[in-house]
Amino acid sequence: MSTAPGGASPAASVRAGRPGSRGRSTAQWYCLVVGATLLLVGILGFLAEAKFDTSGGGDPGQLDGEDFLIFEVNGWHNVVHILSGAFLLLMSSRHGRARTGALAFAAIYGLVAVIGLIDGHDVLGIIPIDPADNVLHVLLAGTGLAVGLLSDRDRDHERHEARSGRFERHESTTTPRQRERAL
Repeated sequence: MSTAPGGASPAASVRAGRPGSRGRSTAQWYCLVVGATLLLVGILGFLAEAKFDTSGGGDPGQLDGEDFLIFEVNGWHNVVHILSGAFLLLMSSRHGRARTGALAFAAIYGLVAVIGLIDGHDVLGIIPIDPADNVLHVLLAGTGLAVGLLSDRDRDHERHEARSGRFERHESTTTPRQRERAL
């Protein structure tokens, strides 16, 4: 059985979140949590509205959907949530990929938020929105951007601790060469 620096098993090193371990970064957690949530919301949204009708609703020039919790959805809106969630889940496997995924997600949802705030009723004439959707899109874009930009600090912090010799007592027996390999 292979061991991580300091004699600990790789699984123990991951659980401990020690430098040199392969624990998840903030960007990976963001992609996992937000991705799973969007996927679930997209699937459950079909219970509220499964129609892909893009014709105008009761108000002239407005696209109508049905309320799911406090958000307005239709079949297309649900598909967008499912695709967004699947994208984030696929991007969560590695730190660099998750960071890129969070930034791409933030850019797209930022654009959706701007379009929604300007139009106020729908996005591109196919996705109905309401003020709650606009707030959520702004929050998702903002958190995606923040996580994408700041997540490197997770790894930089680990590298800094590893270089400065701040290891747990089990890792104090490692050689400098073993610590370099762990990075």
